Amino acid sequence: MKNLLSLILLSMTFLSCKKEESRQTKLYSIEQFYANTRFGGGTFSADETRLLINSDASGIFNLYEISLNDGIQKQVTNSTVESFFSIDYVPGSTAMLYSANKGGNEIDHIFLLDEEGKTTDLTPGENEKASFFKWSQDKKSMFYTSNLRDQKYFDVYKSLIGEWKPVLLYENKDGLNVEDISEDEKTMAISKTITTSENELYLVNRETSAKTELSQPDKKGRYEISGFSKDNRYAFYITNAGKEFAYLVQYDMQTGERQVLFETNWDVMYSFLSEKETYRVIAINEDGKNTIIMQDAATGKTIDFPVIPDGDTRW
Repeated sequence: MKNLLSLILLSMTFLSCKKEESRQTKLYSIEQFYANTRFGGGTFSADETRLLINSDASGIFNLYEISLNDGIQKQVTNSTVESFFSIDYVPGSTAMLYSANKGGNEIDHIFLLDEEGKTTDLTPGENEKASFFKWSQDKKSMFYTSNLRDQKYFDVYKSLIGEWKPVLLYENKDGLNVEDISEDEKTMAISKTITTSENELYLVNRETSAKTELSQPDKKGRYEISGFSKDNRYAFYITNAGKEFAYLVQYDMQTGERQVLFETNWDVMYSFLSEKETYRVIAINEDGKNTIIMQDAATGKTIDFPVIPDGDTRW
């Protein structure tokens, strides 16, 4: 028996060696390795002729613009010490926002690079860590999170474009996670982490401080806000509560009625409505591969895409 076992192990080793010998591994030089370039960001200019990105082509992350007409890449900033990460163009202008910290201290600030090339720190608190949140519906203000008031908690601020004076919009006294804000800015979506696989999701009325739980205590799981309708009536969320796979739900903020908008035998990863709410985009984790579908938002009917090569798809 011992000899048989040894023979089996020897045969497995031989086959493994033969497999390794047949595998051809391409070798790269250290120069080629360091020549790799990383990219990030990707937002369109107001006239949709340029794309704002960040890249470490210079040896450290800087801002670049890519012309959509000819693909030419132009370096915008020339930092040699700190990494700059693009956020977005300021609506209606060629000014840009970017994020950076000092010496890798992870205390990120939001910076404005205006149309004249002047840089301004919009969140200058010495120990203030800030993150861009979103633009307002009218594209006249910026929302961002900051721990300026209390370093333990992130509040939500609103800053009017051009004036850039922060106004405290939501004071996060309980250390919860701020997820989204409705189009009329009256409702905040916040979450409370319970475990890695369970959380609670709430809607908070900023005017009355009333809090409504979107997550259902009898259906524990993961809940993630997925936006609000422009008429401020519906909130959308994704959850796996009570089911094997995550699905998309519509919540009527007036009646409390819930409606499952989409589910399949794979997890829904994210979903959003188009600018005019004509279409809904849904991303599905299909056996480890991202799959995108688009629906007519009014009917729920799937809209056929042109033929797309098989592979991982993102929107």
